[in-house]
Amino acid sequence: MGYTTLATRRQLRPMGLRPRGQAPVARIECSSGERHAWLCRLDLAKPVRPMPLVEEAPLDKAMAARQTGPLSRRRYVHCLPLKTLGSCQECHDGTPAEPKVYVAQPVQHLLVP
Repeated sequence: MGYTTLATRRQLRPMGLRPRGQAPVARIECSSGERHAWLCRLDLAKPVRPMPLVEEAPLDKAMAARQTGPLSRRRYVHCLPLKTLGSCQECHDGTPAEPKVYVAQPVQHLLVP
């Protein structure tokens, strides 16, 4: 309670830090005991490494597959229920989508030639 030298991984991320493979100092649990988190020392934490471009392009391609409607070819800002509906909501039942939640295709990733 009130420790400024310890943080969980979730608390480190907004600070731009990562645990750096250090051994956890302590474990905290919620009141039910079902969930827990490990505490790490802030003085041993390192800055977050930026993602290399060779890793970012395949991840964007995979996300594009989950966010693009197969019929409308629109890429939405959220993942679509392709396993349950098979398409975006607009193509499934005609519910119009707001223009701010999608981008018209073809969307080219700026990192890929």
